[in-house]
Amino acid sequence: MYAQKLKSYEIILASNSPRRKQFFEEAGIPFTLKTFEVDEVFDPKLKGTEISDYLVKLKAKPFISIIKTNQIVVTADTIVWGDKLYLGKPRTKKEAVEMLTTLSAKEHQVITSVAFTQKKQQHIINEISKVRFKELSSEEIEYYVNNFEPMDKAGAYGIQEWIGTIGIENISGSYTNIVGLPMAQVVQSLIRLTSSI
Repeated sequence: MYAQKLKSYEIILASNSPRRKQFFEEAGIPFTLKTFEVDEVFDPKLKGTEISDYLVKLKAKPFISIIKTNQIVVTADTIVWGDKLYLGKPRTKKEAVEMLTTLSAKEHQVITSVAFTQKKQQHIINEISKVRFKELSSEEIEYYVNNFEPMDKAGAYGIQEWIGTIGIENISGSYTNIVGLPMAQVVQSLIRLTSSI
């Protein structure tokens, strides 16, 4: 149903995430994929949404000079924020184990920022979901890290994978946000932007 509403615009999803691509497909949003390599480095003084907001602007920057009037570039970044610590994607299995040990028996925030970049404006939204893990045993953590795919996920876990099934006691907020994109808010923003221009 969104194809008709968005027919005058070319939506560019600037993400290599298979989960974000799948969400767009499932929502019926017509889009093309295009990404640029970006060095995701930020000031360590930044906290929470400041980090993800900065990174989505960074990811959108290469498009600024080439974007056309009828295009909307969607960039997104998801981080895990727990105990006042930034947890991005682990670089090693050891780091993944350390991250999950940090999250065990505690509540943390999953924060996603999404930038909608157009030729003359940029609109940014962010969504915060709260997740609480039970106390994870070292055996559970090792099993997950060795048998699933924590390396491409912020905080070293995917809620849709085994560890989410056996380890998460409760969540508050958008489920799709925890997976990687707050789809209800994304759809609302795209409809609002394309209706007001």
